[in-house]
Formats: sequence, C-alpha cells, structure tokens
Amino acid sequence: MADRQAPPFLVDDAWLGARTGVTALRVVDGRIERADAPPAVPRRRITILPGIVDRHVHLGLVDRARLADGPLVEVHDLGWIPETAADWRARPPAGVTVRIAGPFHTAPGGYPSGRPWAPDAAVRAVTDAADARAAVRAVGECGADAVKIALHSGLPLLGDEVLHALVDAAHAAGLPALVHAEGPGQAARAIDAGADVLVHAPWTERIPDRVLARGAHMTWISTLAVHDPRDRDVAIDNIRRFRALGGRVVYGTDMGNGPTPVGPNETEIRALHRAGLEGDELITALVGPAGPAIPADRALVSPLPLPTTGEELVTWLSTARRFTAAYPQDVL
Repeated sequence: MADRQAPPFLVDDAWLGARTGVTALRVVDGRIERADAPPAVPRRRITILPGIVDRHVHLGLVDRARLADGPLVEVHDLGWIPETAADWRARPPAGVTVRIAGPFHTAPGGYPSGRPWAPDAAVRAVTDAADARAAVRAVGECGADAVKIALHSGLPLLGDEVLHALVDAAHAAGLPALVHAEGPGQAARAIDAGADVLVHAPWTERIPDRVLARGAHMTWISTLAVHDPRDRDVAIDNIRRFRALGGRVVYGTDMGNGPTPVGPNETEIRALHRAGLEGDELITALVGPAGPAIPADRALVSPLPLPTTGEELVTWLSTARRFTAAYPQDVL
C-alpha cells in the first residue's frame, strides 16, 4: 500500500457502511474505496469488512501482545491505572488502536475497591461534587477518551449529587460518561443522571420499559458472554426491548474478566444474534459506523460471503486476515 493509488480490482462484496455487492475497489492514500472498473479489471473472490472494535476490555488482565495485527483493530480499556493506560494508548500492539477510560470512579470503598484484580491506583474514590470535577480533570490530563463510573449494589454507592457531578463534568470536558451499573435500580440511576453508555447490557434485573424509554438515546456495550445462562437471558431480554425503543447496542466482551479469548469472542457474537442483531445491524455492532472508505490497515478479507447471522460471522472471522501491503496479489 505504498503507492498513493493502486490498480482497481473487483471483489464479491465489501462493507462500506452497507453491502456493496460485486464492486470495483482500489487503494488510494491508504484507504480502500470504490473505483471505476475498466473492462479487464481482475476479479478477486473475496469479501472485505472493517476490523472489529471491542468496546470493553481490560488490557491489564490479558496478554496484550496477542492482539497484534489480528481481527481486532481497536480496543477500549475501561478501567486501569491512568498512567499505565496512557502508555498503552501511546504504544499499542501493532495494528491496534487503544482507547482508554482511566480509573474506575466510585464511592469510597465502592466497586472495585479491594478486588484482587484491581490495583489500588486503578480506583478513584470520589467524595463530593468538587472532587468529581477534580477527578474528571485528571482523566482529561492523562489523555483518556471517556470517564468510567461504577455503580455496584452491595458496596458503597455514589450518591446522586456526586453521580450527576461526574456525568456533568465529563460532558463539560467533551467526554462520554460510561457507567458500570450492577444491581437493582442502578441502570435507572445511570440513565437519569444523563450517562451516555452502559458498559454492560443490564443483567441483574429486568429493566422496566418506562426506564428503557428514558434511556433510549444511550449506547449499551453487550458483554453477554461473561454471564451465566440465567443472567445472559435477562440481559438478552433487556437488549431486545431496548433495541425496539431505538437503543443502540455495540460489541464488547469485558476481555480479561475470567478466561475470555484475546481476540474475537465467538460466544459474544452468537449471543448478540440471539438478542436479535443480524445482517447489517450485527456487522455495525462489531465494526462501528463505516463511511465510503475503509483504512486499508484496518480491513479484513475472507474468501467467504459477507455474513448475515452470528454463526456466519463467527465462521467468516475464522477465515479472515488483515489486508496486506501486497494485496490483492497475495490472496490469489
């Protein structure tokens, strides 16, 4: 891909915000885009997707090097020591973009304080509204892309005033407020505080439709595979009703929480399909919005048709590899 503009080639299908069908493509300035097809343009029996984005990982709990040049092109670390996470962001694994949220913001003694997997410096206790504003300033200073807030029943909880102050300060700083909401009423509290994202589709209770309606503007990160079957069923039911109200669900795995794969999570993909995501919606949940071009270094190629179901997507990814500098010649 050193050439500013490579010769065009035909593919069976590609995802440029929607399925293109058989189309001519070329690489221009490192981006794959549509091209006019001359009569003799070569046909490549392959399909192309943007790479996968996992919006909920914990890089401090996995072997980060295993992500290099794989199907995941972007990961969002949602809670770690700010200085360490900032270094991951600045020096990511090869071929991977790392976004970070800095520490968990919680009540003194709140989740995940005391958890063996959570370093003390990964937890920021917030005492009042002024402290909330100071905490968000610190997040901005470490270069974080979001503010992570923990609401976990059974442990000390942030009060409404401090919760609202954290969300408001995040928005004032131009950062989304991401909430871990676990236990009765905590998803509703996050919604009513104006949070942008729930980092887990709610799994500890069935969320009433009236509460879902208040939060239909939000994004939920799926993380279905980390739950036992009963809790997963609760989360899937919540997702189905949330989507029916216009809510957006995106792929995230909580990678590092237990024995999760370092890469695409097949159980997560299948569970998203169970929750009703298929076709274009399923692809969008994994790759994010796509425009008229794909950065070539973030593209995946496979000899299989573009997937529609979760099972097809699992199979497609098992055959996929990164678009390379020698491409398209090296896929023949």
